[in-house]
Amino acid sequence: MQQLFKIALCCFAITLAGCESVKYSALEKVGIHKRDILIDRIEDTQDAQSDGQEQFQSALEQFRSVVAFDGGELERMYNKFNDEYEACEEAANDIIEHIDSVESVASALFAEWQDELSQYQNAKLRRSSERQLADTKQRYRQILGAMRQSERAVAPVLAILRDNVLFLKHNLNARAVGSLRGELANIDREVEQLTASMQRSITESQRFIDSLKDAP
Repeated sequence: MQQLFKIALCCFAITLAGCESVKYSALEKVGIHKRDILIDRIEDTQDAQSDGQEQFQSALEQFRSVVAFDGGELERMYNKFNDEYEACEEAANDIIEHIDSVESVASALFAEWQDELSQYQNAKLRRSSERQLADTKQRYRQILGAMRQSERAVAPVLAILRDNVLFLKHNLNARAVGSLRGELANIDREVEQLTASMQRSITESQRFIDSLKDAP
């Protein structure tokens, strides 16, 4: 059974890769090349990360409201906090999907570029293209590393939020809320580190986009 499952996963991955290849070919026929797609997908990832920054900040502010509870309908506050946590999960998944899509088209672009080097008749132009490919790959690895680092920074924040959501779910009383106040500084620090990591990724990505747009 496990072997069949692995085979199914491999077939699914091959199918997805084939679909992407067909999509790229269709777009190139109407003048949209892999480099253009890469830029668009990086920009979409930047937007997803920016939205993620706002969402995690929103969840932090809602947690502040919870621990500042001083009477009222605690269950309503819990529900709002839980909604913010679930929105953070969605934002995190959106960011991961966008980073994966960037990696997919970048791999296709670099493979195509490498294959086309053999088509040059002019050795000087081929060497120039080889250098440009190597430089672009190096800069791409930097931005992909920044993206993946920001992705890894999400997990600890989600874990902390999840713990507090679960605790509050089963302890809807003022005493329980009081015990959560000590968690605020930790969540505050983790969210700050996460948003800073996302911002570094956005900044690095923009430099890469600018370099692609300036390239001949």
